[in-house]
Amino acid sequence: MSIFLNIKTQLANQKVTLVAVSKTRPNEAILEKYEQEQRIFGENRVQELVQKYETLPKDIEWHLIGHLQKNKVKFIAPFVKMIHSVESTKLLTEINKQAKKHNRVIDCLLQIKIAQEDSKFGMDEAAVLELLNSEQLSGYQNVRIVGVMGMATFTVDKNQVRTEFKRLKTVFDRLKSTFFVEKTYFKEISMGMSGDYSIAIEEGSTMVRIGSLIFN
Repeated sequence: MSIFLNIKTQLANQKVTLVAVSKTRPNEAILEKYEQEQRIFGENRVQELVQKYETLPKDIEWHLIGHLQKNKVKFIAPFVKMIHSVESTKLLTEINKQAKKHNRVIDCLLQIKIAQEDSKFGMDEAAVLELLNSEQLSGYQNVRIVGVMGMATFTVDKNQVRTEFKRLKTVFDRLKSTFFVEKTYFKEISMGMSGDYSIAIEEGSTMVRIGSLIFN
């Protein structure tokens, strides 16, 4: 059995969703995974995501997992299933606006900054609370906040990675009990990639983003 099928089976048994990170991968490689029953794929760049959506099977569930600029939302609003990288009220407002034009509801994850690296995007907890407490949020009918996302520091120190994942789980639990206690859809913790997904699952991840490990 291939590494991909081994990981796919493992995650299915643990009830963890696999987002196959297909950035820079050719359509042929994606179709190979598609033929092995993989339907959820994640892309970092809007232009590449749009091109692949237009040419690949329409039952693929596309996730935008990279940094998203407001002026690019309109290109993916007609079809994207989930946006993992919501890091401001302004961005969420734009997603709601563009989704409304297409009579869609787009699932969103709040990206929380848990890494020490400056290059990583995401909100601190104060910014998250400001977003969730904003009056305009209640009027958004075309976005649905379904959980949180975070990226750990790129390091060989597994204890640091584990600590950062624990922090994200703590934030999720706090938000769940404060803002989403009756919302069954608020259930996703997107954390863990090829090098650290096992630790992420141990710390409560419900969704992992794996690319190089399954496409090589």
